[in-house]
Amino acid sequence: MSLHSLTLHELHSKLRKREISSQELTEAVFDRIAVTEERVHSFITLCRESALAEAKKADERLGTEKDPDPLLGVPIALKDIFLTRGVLTTCASKILGNFIPPYDATTVKKLRGAGAVIVGKTNMDEFAMGSSTENSALFVTRNPWNLDRVPGGSSGGSAAAVSADQCIAALGTDTGGSIRQPAACCGIVGLKPTYGRVSRFGIIAFASSLDQVGPITKEVMDSALMLEAIAGFDPMDSTSINAPVPPYSRYLDGDVKGLRAGIPKEYFIPGMQPDVEKAVKEAIRALEKNGVEIEEISLPHTEYAIAAYYIIATAEASSNLARYDGMKYGFRAHGKDLTETYVKTREEGFGAEVKRRIMLGTYALSAGYYDAYYLKAQKVRALIKKDFDEAFKTCDVIITPTAPTTAFEIGEKTQDPLQMYLSDIFTISVNLAGLPALSLPCGFDSDGLPIGLQVIGKHLDEATILRIAYAYEQATDWHKRKPNLAP
Repeated sequence: MSLHSLTLHELHSKLRKREISSQELTEAVFDRIAVTEERVHSFITLCRESALAEAKKADERLGTEKDPDPLLGVPIALKDIFLTRGVLTTCASKILGNFIPPYDATTVKKLRGAGAVIVGKTNMDEFAMGSSTENSALFVTRNPWNLDRVPGGSSGGSAAAVSADQCIAALGTDTGGSIRQPAACCGIVGLKPTYGRVSRFGIIAFASSLDQVGPITKEVMDSALMLEAIAGFDPMDSTSINAPVPPYSRYLDGDVKGLRAGIPKEYFIPGMQPDVEKAVKEAIRALEKNGVEIEEISLPHTEYAIAAYYIIATAEASSNLARYDGMKYGFRAHGKDLTETYVKTREEGFGAEVKRRIMLGTYALSAGYYDAYYLKAQKVRALIKKDFDEAFKTCDVIITPTAPTTAFEIGEKTQDPLQMYLSDIFTISVNLAGLPALSLPCGFDSDGLPIGLQVIGKHLDEATILRIAYAYEQATDWHKRKPNLAP
């Protein structure tokens, strides 16, 4: 099997035993990118020269360290929302088209410290606003399983790169499903940790109370290893949780007997794609055969999640994006005076979806509407969190579909923002409640497109959702299937 198609934990074993070198592996990944990128369009920026230099250093460490880090020498991609010192960081927006950060995000520092090889920065929806990666100001990323379909979003470039074997693993960010939904569309694993479990310092902000960093990988074990590397307290992030980081990979033993899983009736709705409902219910039965106790539960305020999310997220976005004015960094349009420069910079620098969300958020926060919209949305958010708290009194995890449909066609929903927003209907509640959740493949529809299963856990209990997901993965072979990207 080609090196680029192996998993992180398989490659760690080979690197540790010196069966392969990091330089050899990195070259294999760039060779794979060379033959697939023209069709998939995962990357905004490639870092071949620096990656090979990092691989050389990794090989030197592999020759001296008795117990090397699992990420040492492994090629990893970053969503272009992570600040990377000396490397172009655009957030897929014209307004940051020339921005080169002077420092690394905390998660990037941790990856570098572990010896990971950064191969490049991946495409995304502009400022992480979207569910299809069609909102990128640069180009549209395509789904490796069907090049006429979207890869999901906003971390679509990272998901497509992992699915197409253009990297071994990747980092994304998840504000309302932006790791899990593209992972489902691309047939891979995506993990959104508990809010505050992974530092947000050095991440270009969309909605600060919702954004969370997480891994996108080929298998569940790889996600556990990635989370071990990037999780932990960061004094540079005021929302970071000061709690020990468990050795997640040691919990993956396949034994789930006696664990309790709740199935919320609100997540099986009219209009859901029949193939999705069938695959998820079969996955639930498979877990039950492995000893998981299944019970139906209710999350009664689920129907209000999208409305609450799009008020809170847009309000926070309107505040966060006020810093892009053409004065401090990034793109600047030329106007006859300061006011015109501000207006033209934002008019020309932001895309349509970003402008839409800024306007929605500014309206929700404006005098006379704050109580009616923003304050009420925050109250609904509290009710949604309370629903989860009640459910977890009797359940260890909650299992749902990741998305109501498989990947849709490119251009299918671009003229109907509401339909696009509904793509995240099953993932948004998790962000509002600040909980951890994971998506993994559980089947394919009649068109051969992947279907995602979502496992939601208690606060700071990533270990249990990884354990359940690993047990299901080991009982099936969905994760072993690969898209056909032969020329």
